[in-house]
Amino acid sequence: MKTLSEKLQETTDFLAEKGIKEVSFGLILGSGLGELAEEIEEAIAISYEEIPNFPVSTVAGHAGQLVYGTLSGKKVLALQGRFHYYEGYSMETVTYPVRVMAALNAHSVVVTNASGGVNESFEPGDLMLITDHLNFTGTNPLIGANEENLGPRFPDMSQAYTMDYREKAKEVANEKGIHMKEGVYMGFSGPTYETPAEIRMARTLGADAVGMSTVPEVIVAVHNGLKVLGISCITNLAAGMQANLNHEEVVETTQRVKAEFKSLIKETLAVL
Repeated sequence: MKTLSEKLQETTDFLAEKGIKEVSFGLILGSGLGELAEEIEEAIAISYEEIPNFPVSTVAGHAGQLVYGTLSGKKVLALQGRFHYYEGYSMETVTYPVRVMAALNAHSVVVTNASGGVNESFEPGDLMLITDHLNFTGTNPLIGANEENLGPRFPDMSQAYTMDYREKAKEVANEKGIHMKEGVYMGFSGPTYETPAEIRMARTLGADAVGMSTVPEVIVAVHNGLKVLGISCITNLAAGMQANLNHEEVVETTQRVKAEFKSLIKETLAVL
């Protein structure tokens, strides 16, 4: 059985043959937000299906390809469509693209997602800068044998979301007149949306938004020593705060705010 390091070597060798080598920033683009990858210059796009050891995204609104090139003057590798634990993948598989980004010498990752608003002051279409997270997925991507060449056995999560990056994002938002909220993201396993009781619990525990992604990827990014910027698009109010929940509303809301969202990411990337 191949080790994680051996799998990474196979994947990066393949990507190098396709012209993907040094990377500065990894971009993980969530539901309805993948269009940003279309603005990458001198782009090399590779379907997940072609890449050794890569899974395939099965969620509507996720294109399912890696896009490499230049965005805002930075060499980026964009994940146009992510993987989720609820799709039946192991946590190692869900977070594998972050490992690949680190293996290509990325120093940072920008993580985006569509999430439900728990904070009662939030409205659909708001953007939220993630300050911290609560892991309520029921597991952790680092469970199992630890390969010391990838990261420490017990990573410190005290500053998972890089303070300097958060400050830069806030400055950009202020300059562009974007009223960006801040808050704590709570990650559930999915695929069901949360119950009203679970949302009341989340609010009591200090969550401002909930979703089914991001937390595993950020844990692995920290394990790999990467800096992290996380931004949520609040696509709906969480269970018990509106009549019903559906994925169509998630995609519809991200489409409505995508111009503002893309602008925020690009301008922030330019100053990081």
